[in-house]
Amino acid sequence: MNRFLCVFLLLSFLAGAQAQKQQVTLLFAGDAMQHLPQIKAAYNGAGYEYDSCFYRIKEKIDSADIACVNLETVLSGKPYTGYPAFSAPDAFAEALKNTGFDVFFLANNHALDKGQKGLERTIDVLDSLGVKHTGTFKSPEARERYYPLMIIKNGIRIAFLNYVYGTNGLSVRRPNVINLIDTMQIKKDLALTDLYRPDIIIANMHWGEEYKTLPSVQQKQLAEFLFLHGVRIVIGHHPHVVQPMVLEREGESIKHVVYYSMGNFISNQQKVHTDGGMLAEVVISKEDDDSPVRIESCDYSLVWVRKFFQNGKYRYVLLPSWKNQEDLTPEMTQEEKQKMNTFVTHAERIIRPEK
Repeated sequence: MNRFLCVFLLLSFLAGAQAQKQQVTLLFAGDAMQHLPQIKAAYNGAGYEYDSCFYRIKEKIDSADIACVNLETVLSGKPYTGYPAFSAPDAFAEALKNTGFDVFFLANNHALDKGQKGLERTIDVLDSLGVKHTGTFKSPEARERYYPLMIIKNGIRIAFLNYVYGTNGLSVRRPNVINLIDTMQIKKDLALTDLYRPDIIIANMHWGEEYKTLPSVQQKQLAEFLFLHGVRIVIGHHPHVVQPMVLEREGESIKHVVYYSMGNFISNQQKVHTDGGMLAEVVISKEDDDSPVRIESCDYSLVWVRKFFQNGKYRYVLLPSWKNQEDLTPEMTQEEKQKMNTFVTHAERIIRPEK
């Protein structure tokens, strides 16, 4: 009798475990840039060190199940260069990985800054670091093999797509491939993506007009096109300032969400609206293996780049808006505190103008 009872309890436990709710927390950061002053600041005499830029936000990035970032530079090796043709030390990508980023989006307008060598070496470096990436490929065969980027996390199948409006007038050299925004191609890619049976499709789009805090007509039209063809979440980059986050609901449920622009994650830009960015935080879930994915929540937080002079050179540290600045950085000047507060206040109004 006890034996049968044990078997029954075991089967009940396994059935309950199978039916457990599955959940994934997603985090998306903005443009990870490396202007020449940042590269000089990272040099410590022996090499380049970037972990000190991110240590105050590492806990949040690391806590996400999947954290993604737009790598807006190539890793072409020496000599390192800033704007207008970026090439950063490998240590920059390594520090982003150490901070907790799992996925690097590469389809942006600087993907060809150092030509074929830069594109291919960037892929090689990221592969050597063991991080996932998408948007640029060494060949059509590589794109066919690795696109869309599929990640299975906590039982949820997620497809990531990545496209860019252009490459600053530079032409892709065969056999390399960069995903350009072309609705016919995107439609084909989405049809192919369906064959992988994803629970949800996420599109990362490098689009819009620089320094504009409102999305363009083209951005809005493209977002609607993506939603119409099965994308549920759209993450935008390129304007270097934050733009609104817009939810589409179906009853009480979130059907779609678009974050039109994440702004800058880290850069040397210090003008109004450009000295920080947004972290998009999305939670998706399934009740069980046979249930559709729900977008449970869509939120955001803000980061600000503190650029300050110390020990004879500039330093860059990302500061979180969600922590008490008086306790976090008591050494900040009143002017710095005002700049950060101005960025946060303006960004809040832009992201959710209805509030």
